[in-house]
Parts: sequence; C-alpha cells; structure tokens
Amino acid sequence: MEFLTNDKLVIVGAGGAIGSVMVQTALTMRLTPNVCLYDVYAPGMIGVMEEMFHCGYDGVNLTATTDVAEAFKDAKYIISSGGAPRKAGMTREDLLAGNCAIAKELGENIKKYCPDLKHLLVIFNPADLTGLVALLYSGLKPSQVTTLAALDSTRLQSAIAKKFGVKQYEVTGCATYGGHGEQMAVFGSAVKVAGKPLNELIGTDACTAEDWEQLKVDVTQGGAKIIELRGRSSWQSPAYCSVEMIRAIMGGEKFRWPAGTYVNNEKYHNIMMAMDTTLDTNGCTYKVPAGTPEELAKLDASYEHLCKMRDELVTLNIVPAISEWKGINPNL
Repeated sequence: MEFLTNDKLVIVGAGGAIGSVMVQTALTMRLTPNVCLYDVYAPGMIGVMEEMFHCGYDGVNLTATTDVAEAFKDAKYIISSGGAPRKAGMTREDLLAGNCAIAKELGENIKKYCPDLKHLLVIFNPADLTGLVALLYSGLKPSQVTTLAALDSTRLQSAIAKKFGVKQYEVTGCATYGGHGEQMAVFGSAVKVAGKPLNELIGTDACTAEDWEQLKVDVTQGGAKIIELRGRSSWQSPAYCSVEMIRAIMGGEKFRWPAGTYVNNEKYHNIMMAMDTTLDTNGCTYKVPAGTPEELAKLDASYEHLCKMRDELVTLNIVPAISEWKGINPNL
C-alpha cells in the first residue's frame, strides 16, 4: 500500500497520550513515511518511538528529537498537541494564558524554521485561541491553519444516536459551530435520525423539548464527562479526528466535520472559530453556516465569548492590539 505523500509530518507533543495516538493513526492510515516525533520530554517520546517500531510498520522513516530546529526543518505538515492538558474541574478557558504562550512560541518557531509549511493543525485548548495566536506569529495564511472542532459534532451525533437507539452512522447532518467550549452553538436543524428530520422528532415522546435542551447541554460538557470517567482529558478522539483532518489536506479522504478556521468577514472579525469548512490540498475554506434564527443567535453569542477571550490575550500581552496584527503577519 502506497503512502498519500512523502512530505514530512511533525507531531508536536508526540510523547503524550494524544501525540502517541496521532503518530500511530498517521502510520496506520499510511499518510506519509516521513513522520517526525517532537517533544521536550525525551523518555516519553522515545518510548512512543519504540512502540511504533514494535508495531512493525513497513516502509516508514520515523525520527524523534527534542530539538525544535531539527524537528521543524523541511516540515510540510504539523499537528500540535503540545499544550497543558485539561484536568478535572477545569474549563478549556482555564488554560488560556499558559497554552497561548506556548502557541506564540509554536508560531515563532514555524516562521523561523519552516516558513514553507503547508498546514498547521492546533488541537491544544483553548483551541480557538491557541490556533489564533499560532497563526498570528507563524506568518502563515489563514487557509493554512486550522483547529480541532470536530469533537463537538461527533459528540452530538453520538448523543442523538444513543437517545434514539440507532446506529451512530444513521444520524446525519450533525454540526456545532463557533467556539470549542461550553459556549458552542449546537445546530440541530439539518440533523436527520435514520432519515427523519430531528425537528419532527423533538416534542414527541421519543424526545421532548426538555430532552433536547438537556442533550445539547450534555454535548457541550462532553469533554468534562470524559475527564470524570477516565481521570484525564480526551486523547483517542482528538488524535483520530486531527489525523483525519491532515489526511484531507494532504489530498486524501474528505473530512466530514466542521473545523476551526480564521474568520474575518462583514459579521465576524479577527477570530478563530468553527465554520462550515472544506479541507483539501488548498487548505481550509469556509462559509458561514445556515441555520434557524435561534441557532444563528447562539453562534453570535459564541463569537462574542471568543472575542472576550481574544481581548484578554491583549491584556495579558500575549498578542498586541488587532490594529497591529498585520505588521506581524501580513496575511491577516
């Protein structure tokens, strides 16, 4: 079986739980033989390296390093999970200052060591803000940087499937937009359950209006539920979905879910958030999602929440005022 590309893929945070699964998933999908593991913690990274060797993958050229210059040299794709994980009792927003400082360094290293990078995918929380900061300091184009937002949509699909007792693939049209956090906008108007519009099922004995409202709350707190059940934040689902994203950008199978992308249009300004996106070899393109007035109002509220966090980054001196961004990254 051939590889999708020979371009170098770097997994940042490869020694961690998410990073290790990303490495294995990328190799299993045969994305590229040239996968570089990068982590500041050498023992964990080398342990992952050894595990991959023990899997016996054919034709791969695995490398591992704690030197960012070596890791990023000639890189064409980077997936970064290299931030602090969310712990019990924490929201994604609680990670704002520390992880955005890490994202700033990530962007600066890309500009310094691999300015010809094709695509950066940022998945450490709060992903909307870490992705925005990395984009600003990397000098990349908005189409070249995305964040992981798919988990909210897959959690919605899973919750609806369980509610109606159907297979997960029988639930279609699931999407959440805006921020990857508890202020996300859950869109249900395009959802079908085994071919039946969800809107026709809400308000019946199968799913009362109160049930639907609770289901949306459960989706927004899906990450917290994983922490409650497993004692730490999600790792398998973000790893898998993020590698699916890079596969689509490499020219592989279509990515089915919304991605976080830089948005600057007549309504939403200078923000990273989930939109109705397409990922392909041109990077990420988007359109504002269609929805009911109520859903679009939720999207507006999510945007306002993200703006408050973005403005907090200015106060923290992690990013300058928006008026100065173009001087750092002319592509914005």
